[in-house]
Amino acid sequence: MSLRARLQQARQAQQEQQAKQPQQARPGQPAPERGGGQAQGPLYVPGQTQDRVLRVLESARQAAAATPEPGPPMPREDPHAALKEKIHERLVKDIDKELLRKTDSPADRQKLASEVEAVASKVLDEEPLPLIRSERAQVISEVIDDVMGLGPITPLLEDDSVTEIMVNGPNMVYVERSGRIERARVSFRSPDHVMHIIERIVSPLGRRIDEASPMVDARLPDGSRVNAIIPPISLVGPCITIRKFAREPFTVDDLVRFGTLTREMAQFLEGCVKARLNIVVSGGTGSGKTTTLNVLSSFIPPDERIVTIEDAAELQLRQDHVVTLEARPPNLEGKGAIAIRDLVRNALRMRPDRIVVGEVRSGEALDMLQAMNTGHDGSLTTGHANSPRDMLARLETMVLMAGMELPLRAIREQISSAIDLIVHQARLRDGSRRVTHLTEIQGMEGDVITMQDIYVFEQTGVDEQGRVVGRFKATGIRPKFLDRFEAAGIAVPPGLFVDFL
Repeated sequence: MSLRARLQQARQAQQEQQAKQPQQARPGQPAPERGGGQAQGPLYVPGQTQDRVLRVLESARQAAAATPEPGPPMPREDPHAALKEKIHERLVKDIDKELLRKTDSPADRQKLASEVEAVASKVLDEEPLPLIRSERAQVISEVIDDVMGLGPITPLLEDDSVTEIMVNGPNMVYVERSGRIERARVSFRSPDHVMHIIERIVSPLGRRIDEASPMVDARLPDGSRVNAIIPPISLVGPCITIRKFAREPFTVDDLVRFGTLTREMAQFLEGCVKARLNIVVSGGTGSGKTTTLNVLSSFIPPDERIVTIEDAAELQLRQDHVVTLEARPPNLEGKGAIAIRDLVRNALRMRPDRIVVGEVRSGEALDMLQAMNTGHDGSLTTGHANSPRDMLARLETMVLMAGMELPLRAIREQISSAIDLIVHQARLRDGSRRVTHLTEIQGMEGDVITMQDIYVFEQTGVDEQGRVVGRFKATGIRPKFLDRFEAAGIAVPPGLFVDFL
């Protein structure tokens, strides 16, 4: 109850108490007659009334201070759980199993939705206590989501403000909105319900998840990335992590509007892609590397052949001439696995103009570097790192993971000659994403790879709302690969590398 409501309630109680008490006379005035005559003075004493009001205000303030702060929204208990169970039992009996499996085409989905709605309406009509119209519509909608969608998280997938969904067991569901994590007001019926949703996600992709293989990477039809992990590895129950992608892929104008980079940086990156520079996008988890890679790939001319290689296909390229390759996990016998490294080697035989690797994690880094050094210019990839310098150290480690006994200097020479630019992106404390470094790889000096920042993001503080305050700054150094811009006929506007502030 708010402070105003408490004060109003206290005043009403005080007025009722005053009406019951006998009237008192002011000092120096005769008391009113008790025989029903009219009172000659006011019905209150100003000093006493003021004291009472102050006491009421102080009491209300103490009650408000003692009220605990509201915690995170808890998922409501489903009052219609038993009714939904009854509908599901009737669906198993009344609907053809073949119809349940046919959900690929819109016509099949529409037919199945009509059948489910008809069965659910029939069960609701048989209930002795009918539901009101809004509750009835909600129950039918949730049952359709269970049968055709992904259960309780279906509305979250349709919410464009949600960028990530995290299911930590059946009762704990969190979402990310505007870079902030909050708890959602939805829950699953049981761990088996979560397992059913996981199976629905991975089965169409030929993936499996069970005690023998308790982890899986998958994707949704819209390209959203899915990771699932189940007991006994997960001690809180089956867990699902879904990183949603926008319905329409972000463009460079969107990134400029979001403040991820400036218009000058975007113009420079467009020139780098068209000049066929080899680019690595680095950053931490959730920093937006894949989104930036999508935007960079949009600069590739439409007349070039692109081969993309990923663990789970999630890149959304707009060009027509694109070949998408996806790695494959081992089967039940532990055989048949196709790793990213195998796909990179195979891509070299497919006459690619561009090779785009979703992410390098291990030995495929060696094959990627060899492709970059053998005429396949303009390749793009991403990798996890905390800074551009850390990205180079990570590449060295990943090359060693290939099992080749190469000297460290040879590895560094391969890296320095293969990679031209590192685009480093970070997720800041306020949840915003920024391209913090555009760094040129210049070559070798002794045993050290030399680098030079071209653009950096300089943080100057935090505002009252907790948002990071800063600016993008050009270092004033012109990159050495500008001669490749000229060879490709790409004009460099004057002042592109000058910081005017």
